[in-house]
Amino acid sequence: KMGNAESNAYQSHLSRFLPEEQSDIDGLFDALSGSSGSAGAKNAKAAKKTVTLAALQARQSAHTREPLPEPMTARLYDGMRSIDLPGKSSGPSEQIAKEQFVIFMSNLLKGNADEKISIIMRMIARTGGPLKGKQIQEFTEDLITSVVHVLSYRKELKGWSLENTRDSSSGVKALASELLSELKLPDGTKPVGSQLLETNFDQSVIEDWVYRVPQVSVFLSVVIRQGLHVLHSLPDQTNDILNLLPHCKGIKGRGVVSLFDIPAIIYINSHLPAEMQHKWQLLFSSRLHGESFSQLCAHIVNKGPCLVIIRDLDGFLFGGFASHSWEVKPQFQGDNRCFLFSVFPTLAVYTYTGYNDHYMYLNHGQQTMPNGLGMGGQHGYFGLWIDSDYGKGHSKAKPRCTTYNSPQLSAKEDFTLDAMEVWAVGDAPESAGRKGKKSILDVDPQAQALLEMAGKSRQSEGLREPVGEDEDED
Repeated sequence: KMGNAESNAYQSHLSRFLPEEQSDIDGLFDALSGSSGSAGAKNAKAAKKTVTLAALQARQSAHTREPLPEPMTARLYDGMRSIDLPGKSSGPSEQIAKEQFVIFMSNLLKGNADEKISIIMRMIARTGGPLKGKQIQEFTEDLITSVVHVLSYRKELKGWSLENTRDSSSGVKALASELLSELKLPDGTKPVGSQLLETNFDQSVIEDWVYRVPQVSVFLSVVIRQGLHVLHSLPDQTNDILNLLPHCKGIKGRGVVSLFDIPAIIYINSHLPAEMQHKWQLLFSSRLHGESFSQLCAHIVNKGPCLVIIRDLDGFLFGGFASHSWEVKPQFQGDNRCFLFSVFPTLAVYTYTGYNDHYMYLNHGQQTMPNGLGMGGQHGYFGLWIDSDYGKGHSKAKPRCTTYNSPQLSAKEDFTLDAMEVWAVGDAPESAGRKGKKSILDVDPQAQALLEMAGKSRQSEGLREPVGEDEDED
């Protein structure tokens, strides 16, 4: 009877997978357990095959560089062996049976929060039971580190690389603490800082967290699919995995390191409208195009929705998402999809409050209205402001920006700009090719004449780039 109960549970988990997925999982188990060919798995002898931690580690180190960092391999093993089979002695065994392997895959790749949770609890700590915030933090950091590592290893970074982005180690910590900030105790309070690390969280709290923070499941799925190389190319890939990272255009071969790191790209991309998550293209970089406001305008006007990211002289990284093409005009523009964000020292997104419609603003060469690029707040008191006297800006928010509820994003309220990038997101608008060719000075001959009278040459001459450049594929 025990055998029947066991095989029923096993069969119901197996039936979640398509036939080609089943053979993929069979093949992986056979490779790990050392049995030959999936046909062998049908007979009773092969069914008794098991997988050990050593086998999992050996599969990893069979390559010159491991697809998964070692701590994550050990966590996957702990998750697999935590699955209780009917009729087996209680307590995890050292050997993983085929049934445990299939149920693990089924629960983590196809299951709901309830099915995932006991495995995740054991992946966080072998003992299970209430878990300290510090243990959950270590697991989350391991998980994010593994995602970055495995995507890089499998060459799935879509044109990004560890060379053309900022070092990911601070980004891993920043993303982990942003995800952990969603841990809520049963009374609704959210412990923070050192209090969070020492707090005990029980299974129901962690289940609620996994349910509300979809990244945990998405990241686990990526680690299993790409790390163990199973079901990684089959069609049930959900959009949150397909668009985990956008395709990167315009940075390759230009010797520039982006201000973004991989964890920040993953996080910010997940907050963009779904139809804009598939591609980012570099429009402006102060290191490529020079530190000039007219250059900035020439590269970003009429180019569709954009992300602006800034680093101040204190090393703080922050920016905003503009949901519409930037236009030079003395009125506010955009809509309630715009947001502000911080990348360092904390990673966070600040969305529309409904208080006013001061989403985004770009003005140049006007005598009566402020000249510069701004988002949120009001004139003279923006959540994010870059002055047309390029190099100066402010982030005023006492206590919070009215439009986005963001705090002060820069280290000092009035900051000096160290570097800036603007990335177009999604597909370029039809008009980008035609309108994009004009410099702000072409549009405003008066500004051009004033520059020439002052004896200043036009910085943008000779620097224009052919429209449609940078269509580089990884």
